[in-house]
Amino acid sequence: MRIIKVAVLGVLILFASCKKEDKIKLMVGHWLGHMEVSESQQLPFEFIVTLNEEGGYVMNIYNAEEVVTVDEFTFNGDSIDIRMPIFEGHISGTYTANEIKGEFIEESKERSVPFYAKYGKKDRFETEKDASVNLSGIWETYFKVNTEDEYAAKGIFMQNENKIKGTFRTKTGDYRYLDGVVTGDSMKLSAFDGSHVFLFLAKVTDSTLDGKFYSGKHTVQEFMGARNEAFELPDSNELTYLREGYDKFDFSFPNSEGEMVDLDDPMFDNKVVLVQIMGTWCTNCLDETRFYVEFMKNNPELDVQMVGLAFEYAKTEEKAFEGIKRLKEREEVPYPILLAQYGTSNKQKANEKLPMLNHILSYPTTIYIDKTGEVRKIHTGFNGPATGDKFVEFKQEFNKTIETLTAE
Repeated sequence: MRIIKVAVLGVLILFASCKKEDKIKLMVGHWLGHMEVSESQQLPFEFIVTLNEEGGYVMNIYNAEEVVTVDEFTFNGDSIDIRMPIFEGHISGTYTANEIKGEFIEESKERSVPFYAKYGKKDRFETEKDASVNLSGIWETYFKVNTEDEYAAKGIFMQNENKIKGTFRTKTGDYRYLDGVVTGDSMKLSAFDGSHVFLFLAKVTDSTLDGKFYSGKHTVQEFMGARNEAFELPDSNELTYLREGYDKFDFSFPNSEGEMVDLDDPMFDNKVVLVQIMGTWCTNCLDETRFYVEFMKNNPELDVQMVGLAFEYAKTEEKAFEGIKRLKEREEVPYPILLAQYGTSNKQKANEKLPMLNHILSYPTTIYIDKTGEVRKIHTGFNGPATGDKFVEFKQEFNKTIETLTAE
């Protein structure tokens, strides 16, 4: 009888221990996260943990005006997994009530970045000194300087005392909502949007930038900039075009049901067709998709049919379609997204799928086709909300183009 009592007591203690372990709760409130982009550099970002109506955790990540909402948490003892919205990346590690340690992992890209977060309200970057310069304005900037891969960008910054925000535009898109400080003669900007891990550090004067750009742990680029209010990038409508010898754009790719879809499909009959070259891993593509979704919902009467052609990192067709389904469901995308390629987003390989284009320079790229099947315009890249006036300009141009094509 004594043996039975001891055994029962042991079970009760074990059960109580398990219940206690199950009660580990994340602190609700402000947190500061860090991504380790090199042995000596940490990318900071701020997030707030709250509870939804069902008692589940919600994590809001802040980058300047951008808020990324994350609501998929999995717990197992002291292990935690936080899946990013839309994108395949996830934070996986261990946790206590006020600390998370682990990695930010993107399996298809074979990338991981060490991650650490601590509960408590703290500044994104420490400000050791007052700013010695105001960087507000336009900066002509070059990345990968002094290499054959050098490329231009337009820095757009707004500074208020030590605080600074803005972005870098390139001819293929923008570097997201960047948030940071100017301390003394140093500029520090960062962004983590659930996919990109961006850190920009630079020494500055009133007219020059000299810095390094860290993209996760896989890329470090040197950049230089000079103040130039008149600087502009090449026209996004002139970078991609039909090759000589081609007078039509065409494609044939499968939908999620395995059916091949091309421009002869009845859904495109007597419609203006917008073909979006994109990827579910691409944040500029997500910005563009959100714009298109809102436009289509607000203009259901227009004779416009959109279709997405997805070029995916996912290693298998099944995983690629899972990513497409996730994007369509979470963003309520009303138009079909076909799988053009999986296993890589390599632009040269993508160009082999669409040989009528001179090149695929950017994800995203949109082809505008009129009701007769003629390509009227090809827009490379996307100037998203982080670019401010350029985004407003894009929307105005887009509306004018659609008005012209649908009226014909």
